[in-house]
Amino acid sequence: MPVNVDVSKVKAVGEILNDRTKPLAERFRALFTLRNLGGHTAVDCISTCFDDPSALLKHELAYCLGQMQDEYAIPVLTTVLKDMSQEPMVRHEAGEALGAIGQMDVIELLRQYSTDPFPEVAETCQLAVERIMWMNNQGSKKDNLLASPYASVDPAPPCAEQDVNVLRDILLDENATLFARYRAMFALRNCGTPEAAVALAEGLKCHKSALFRHEIAYVLGQMQQPAASTQLIESLRDTGENAMVRHECAEALGAISTDTCETALRQHLDDNVDVVRDSCVVALDMSEYEQAGQFEYADGLQRIDSKNIVPK
Repeated sequence: MPVNVDVSKVKAVGEILNDRTKPLAERFRALFTLRNLGGHTAVDCISTCFDDPSALLKHELAYCLGQMQDEYAIPVLTTVLKDMSQEPMVRHEAGEALGAIGQMDVIELLRQYSTDPFPEVAETCQLAVERIMWMNNQGSKKDNLLASPYASVDPAPPCAEQDVNVLRDILLDENATLFARYRAMFALRNCGTPEAAVALAEGLKCHKSALFRHEIAYVLGQMQQPAASTQLIESLRDTGENAMVRHECAEALGAISTDTCETALRQHLDDNVDVVRDSCVVALDMSEYEQAGQFEYADGLQRIDSKNIVPK
C-alpha cells in the first residue's frame, strides 16, 4: 500500500537515486525510501535508473520493485529480463521480482527464460514459475503462508517442517529440486536460531548452484546471526567464488555488523570485482547504521526535509 506523501517529495528522492554524482550508499538509502513509499511515482523513479553503470544498484532496483509487488512495474521488469546487454545478476533479479509480484500472465515469459544460457537467470525463472503456481494453488490459505517475520516477499514459501536437522538435510540435498531446498532454506531462516544459521551456512559449500549460495547469504543477512560470520567471510574472500555470491556475503556481513564483519568488509574495499567492491561500501554504511542504532536506514525523506530539496 503506497504511503501518502506529496508527489514532489517522492520525485525529490528519485532525483537522489538517479544522481550518479552522489555516493552509492546515499543512493541506496534513497532507493529503499522509494520502496517503502510505494506507488506509481516511486516505481517510475526506480525504473529510470536501469541504465546506470552499477550492476549492484540495478540488481537492487529490480529487487525493490519485486518487494513492492506493484503490477505497474511488470513492463519494466519484463524489459530488463529480456535485455541480454544487462548483467546476468540484474536479469536474475528482474525474473525473481516478476515471481514476487506473482501475476499468472507472466508465466509464459518466465518459462521462456527458464532455459536462459545464464544458469542464474534460468534457475531464477524456474523458481518464479513454481512460486506463482504454488501460490495460486493455495486459494484462501495463501495469506497465512505469505507471512514472513522479516517482512520480505520470498522466492519460495517456507515448508511446514521445523526440525533443524530435517531441514538441513533437505537444504543440502543437491539431488532435490531447487524449489524444495529453497522452502527448507526459508523455514530455517524463520527458526531464527544460531543453530539454524549454522545449518544454513553449510549451504555456502554446495557447489552445484551459485544462485542457491547467493540466496543462502541473503537469508543469513536477514537473520543477522553472528554464528554464520566465519562462513560468510570465507566466501567473501574466495576470489574463485561467483561475484553474485560474494556480493551477497558482503551485504550479509554489513547486516550482522560486528567488528569482525566490518574488518572483513574493509579488506575488500579495493576488490578487483566492481560489484563486490560496491557491496562492501554499501555494507559498511548499513553496518554504521546498525551500530549507531539509527531510527531509519531508508532516510531519503528526512534528508530532503533537512535540506529543503525540491525536484527540478
